[in-house]
Amino acid sequence: MQLQDQRVLVTGATTGIGRETATLFARRGATVVITGRDAARGAQTVAAIEAEGGRAEFIAADLNDIASVRRLAEQVGEVDVLVNNAAAHHYAPTLEQDVDAFDMTFNVTVRAPFFLTAALLPKMIARGSGAIVNISGALASSGDVGGAVVSSAAKAALESFTRSWAVAFGAHGIRVNTIAPGSTRTDSVIATLGDRLEQLGSATPLGRTAEPSEIAEAIVFLASPQASYITGATVMVDGGYTAL
Repeated sequence: MQLQDQRVLVTGATTGIGRETATLFARRGATVVITGRDAARGAQTVAAIEAEGGRAEFIAADLNDIASVRRLAEQVGEVDVLVNNAAAHHYAPTLEQDVDAFDMTFNVTVRAPFFLTAALLPKMIARGSGAIVNISGALASSGDVGGAVVSSAAKAALESFTRSWAVAFGAHGIRVNTIAPGSTRTDSVIATLGDRLEQLGSATPLGRTAEPSEIAEAIVFLASPQASYITGATVMVDGGYTAL
């Protein structure tokens, strides 16, 4: 699976699933543009990719700020693949959810990918090809009685974008799909859930949590020519959690 001559933008790519995804794209031959708020982590990610012989660059962006989203679109220019991975999470039950955290979650997880995608689509349309992969989550397809109720709703909105964009832009050679990860061992998830992460993993049919690299493999596959007849799909990469 080679992606030479492909230019890929991965948002939220300085840690976790985003970083693993950017690294894997580079290993497959793509030139990767990574974004995030932390310039130091961005530089570290670029250096790690380049140390393996890959090609990468970092563009700082705060996806909670719509002006920053628009600047990112201008700076990145034309891309063959867009991975809308960045998300904001604020875990709180419905009766404890505050407005500022609610707004940030939807700004980063819903508004930013919508307007970033809309800004990059015209060049994909003009070229007659492109692939977009939105990163959702298993809880977008199931009820949550804990604190993920807002972030799950935001992820469900991304899945709706996937279906609408797949229908709207398929005739232009643009494929749009969603990857919905289950419990994954990223630093942020471990910090948030602690021991509960392993409990969630053990409750899946596969009996474990995912490594970020396993999610990255699915993302890169959907963006690759090997998935050329897949569009409008939400692919569950959750160890069978939503099959229960």
